[in-house]
Amino acid sequence: MIIILNNSKAAQIKQLLNTHFGGKTDIFTHGNRIALNKVTPDQLTDDEKAGIADIIMDHPGAVQSSRALHPEDTIIKLPHTQIGGYGNFVMMAGPCSVESEAHVSAMAKVAKDGGATVLRGGAFKPRTSPYSFQGLGVAGLKYLREAADKQNMDMITEVMDEEHLEVVCQYADMIQIGARNMQNFSLLKAVGKTRKPVLLKRGMSATIDDLLNAAEYIAAGGNTQIALSERGVRTFDDKYTRNTFDVSAVPVLKKLTHYPIIADPSHAEGHWDLVTPMALAATASGSDGIVVEIHDNPEKALSDGPQALKPKTYKKMTSEVFALHDMLNSFNQQEGAVVNG
Repeated sequence: MIIILNNSKAAQIKQLLNTHFGGKTDIFTHGNRIALNKVTPDQLTDDEKAGIADIIMDHPGAVQSSRALHPEDTIIKLPHTQIGGYGNFVMMAGPCSVESEAHVSAMAKVAKDGGATVLRGGAFKPRTSPYSFQGLGVAGLKYLREAADKQNMDMITEVMDEEHLEVVCQYADMIQIGARNMQNFSLLKAVGKTRKPVLLKRGMSATIDDLLNAAEYIAAGGNTQIALSERGVRTFDDKYTRNTFDVSAVPVLKKLTHYPIIADPSHAEGHWDLVTPMALAATASGSDGIVVEIHDNPEKALSDGPQALKPKTYKKMTSEVFALHDMLNSFNQQEGAVVNG
């Protein structure tokens, strides 16, 4: 149950509700809205009801992720980047894996030149085969941090398990939970205890509700600096694409949740020539940003070379994506002016 309080009595009613239900149920507060878990209207006292403007009973189980409790967009503020909120659009780019200090430094410059403000790269890599390159570990984190700082960029990298969470948080501005770990509930709970912004990727076979409930595990621990990523799901045909990019998930998630939505066309498609069309589709559908993989020599990349954009292709893609976003943003502003006028 979500209670919308009368603004004039909000502080008083919050105190009454905390006294009445505190310790007996989960209580989540946002502005003049309070969510009470497993509480029905008949359990409210007359004094509490007197300060209530409305009650919402039909809301998702992932209540902290829901716009019913949190109507306005969440904005994640990194040192060089704002993610989420009207008009903001972020580009995240970098190699799939950190291969060497020199290489990630060179790719950071390419990423920045193309308009990215967040450098991405894997130091600890979850791979399908145990014999594939697993990343450089802590050394890779250091190289990423140095490369990002040199370009005045923020840095995001994946955390695979609780064991590495502390060291990843030490180096990263934002941490990523990959598709394979979306329902690693122990890891989600541990990330929830941090206050480090997190990008949570949709699992390969996860529904939208699965994704929102995974985010709720993080929020339940107190960390609500969350962005969600659509990166494709497994369907019946993987002959032509690595996954099926669910572009409809972007507007659906924008409607359901206040968290920013970041599209990952690289992992969705698995082929470099399909990345730009899907990046444009995601932008048109309302995503708050794009995360892509880049490499100057994809044929020799240590991981995911076929989906990496070469520098020239990457810069062409970003110019098209930014132009499309700016055009749509301008159109929406004009539409808003007409409606409000």
